[in-house]
Amino acid sequence: MFDKSRKAFPATKNGLFLAHCAISPLQQQAKESAMAFLEAMAAGGIRELPPFFNLLPKFRQKAGRLLHTDAANISSTHNTAEALCLIANGYPFVAGDEIISYVHEFPSNHYPWRLQEKKGVKLILLADSNPLQVKNCDGPLGWSMEELERSVTKRTRVVAISHVQFTNGYAADLQELGAFCKNRNIDLIVDAAQSLGSLPLYPAECNVAAVAVSGWKWLMGPFGTGLLYTSQELRDKVELTMAGPTCMQQGLEYLDHHWNPYSDGRMFEYSTQSWEHVAAMNGLLDGVFLKYSMEDIRREIFRLQDIFIHHLDQDLFRVLLYPDAHRSGILAIIPPIECDLLAARAARRGVVLTARYGFIRIAPHFYLRDEDMKKAAEILNREAGR
Repeated sequence: MFDKSRKAFPATKNGLFLAHCAISPLQQQAKESAMAFLEAMAAGGIRELPPFFNLLPKFRQKAGRLLHTDAANISSTHNTAEALCLIANGYPFVAGDEIISYVHEFPSNHYPWRLQEKKGVKLILLADSNPLQVKNCDGPLGWSMEELERSVTKRTRVVAISHVQFTNGYAADLQELGAFCKNRNIDLIVDAAQSLGSLPLYPAECNVAAVAVSGWKWLMGPFGTGLLYTSQELRDKVELTMAGPTCMQQGLEYLDHHWNPYSDGRMFEYSTQSWEHVAAMNGLLDGVFLKYSMEDIRREIFRLQDIFIHHLDQDLFRVLLYPDAHRSGILAIIPPIECDLLAARAARRGVVLTARYGFIRIAPHFYLRDEDMKKAAEILNREAGR
């Protein structure tokens, strides 16, 4: 069913890549699409670019299809932090308002909310919990819905949480979380850098107000690109904090300085985008993420993880296997030796993986093969046991 060829995924020629939660190899169709734009730029600049002027509208349409939403709700961004700053800094907070997040969030989903403390807003951080009851583990394990329920007050305006925690792969149940926030008129803001491309994510169906994504992890796009989903209800609240020519409806009429911003997702595209990056994202959406369903991709990733677990020495490793509602593309394992040492040994054997806070993160994408997962487990067994 899936195209797992080296032609489509040339990085398979250079070993086993199990770090799609970090910086992924660029997918081939994304590379070719970016190169086509760059070659046109080199050949003649503006003279050669008219065929590419529809890149952004196409991107919004394709990303909208991926997220099961209208193109009007999509913005092209450069990274997760930029997208979240646009939301956090423009949100109509007043002194005394509250934001709830998690104590071990990735910095891109922490500092934009910390900035709001200057306005007198209170940032409440959920403590780490232990949903799997893992013993003798110092690393982050997840947060609890029970503590979130206890933490909400009448002043809670935003819950800012990652769909998938970068350290351990713990996934939020967005259906449950979205329903909870909807019933309390709270805006749910989601960092999906570690989920979009590996898990289905349909924000309108889950009452998510905004989704911020980096394009170079599970989406296998260029380093320094991303996207932002916002609901119309959220955009009606948020003030612009960054502005330039491309977020204004007068377009190329550059001497018309009326304040006339778009009300759809274009309002956040304040200036020139990295067009070769947008071209690349269009290519990979066509070549991968609109070619296969996200449900099928998730199923294949989990199947590959299960093969790895089956061949992993359970006497040496502890596996953090969350229930399906909280499972993700990141499989965290606790090795019997120091994580960085094991990651370095694995790299010498051609296996690329990452270590974070006491965990080895196994993050295979759908294009890997059964024998790859078996081989990876066998290498880790050997390197951890010697």
